[in-house]
Amino acid sequence: MTANKDQTPSNEYTPPKIWTNDKENGGKFASTNSPTAGTRHEQTLPVGDAPLQLYSLNTPNGVKVNILLEELSELGIKAAAYDAYKIDISEGDQFGSDFVAINPNSKIPALVDYSNKNEPIQLFESGSILLYLAEKFEKFIPMQQGSKRANCLSWLMWQMGSAPYLGGGFGHFYAYAPEPMEYPINRFTMETKRQMDVLNKHLEHTTYMCGDTEADYTIADIIIWAWYGQLALGKLYDAGEFLQVDSYQHLQRWAKLIAKRPAVQRAVDLELKPIS
Repeated sequence: MTANKDQTPSNEYTPPKIWTNDKENGGKFASTNSPTAGTRHEQTLPVGDAPLQLYSLNTPNGVKVNILLEELSELGIKAAAYDAYKIDISEGDQFGSDFVAINPNSKIPALVDYSNKNEPIQLFESGSILLYLAEKFEKFIPMQQGSKRANCLSWLMWQMGSAPYLGGGFGHFYAYAPEPMEYPINRFTMETKRQMDVLNKHLEHTTYMCGDTEADYTIADIIIWAWYGQLALGKLYDAGEFLQVDSYQHLQRWAKLIAKRPAVQRAVDLELKPIS
């Protein structure tokens, strides 16, 4: 789709002085959308025997944590063993009492570290979980203060700030909204392509996000690949042709390189246990 500045909107909308939730939001997840937070039903989450308990779904946000846990497993770190449980967001599992107790924002993924049985550590937000695990095991992140660590954290936060425009913006209006709308699709397509161009230009000069050696493969690669690597490989929203993802050659090279990793291959199709 292309923008047409002379187009007259078919359905003009004037925002009211006060917004009210008086009609269905529409779209794929309309049944779970609400302007309020908190528990909607009682729910007991299972707890397995492993030190780490993951409650998630194999969406791009969920895959981030899957990848890091599988990379730690690839290194033989037994303390990073985990049980993974499925939180079906289309069924509203994210609003169950136990899940909300871990993540009051009711979004996947969420993780509990039971390494210290007397004081379990609860984590939510994918970036927070990746940073916690990387620092806990001193893997996939530069531990020493300096330019390498700063670069890694900068790209980590770049993804956290950028991906909502891709998922909640482009993805929603292109794939999930009840009907196609030209303005938001154009707006978020432009931003998504700009973000891919940022990555493409950066990856022209470096093998991984933060360097050229295997040791430079970090949580910055993991967190960005889950969204933008999969997007570049045509695995999100059936939008590869629309976005011309093949034209971003350096992003393509990087995305394919990460996709070959055994841990990544296991992570994208990770088997999640039912919660009931």
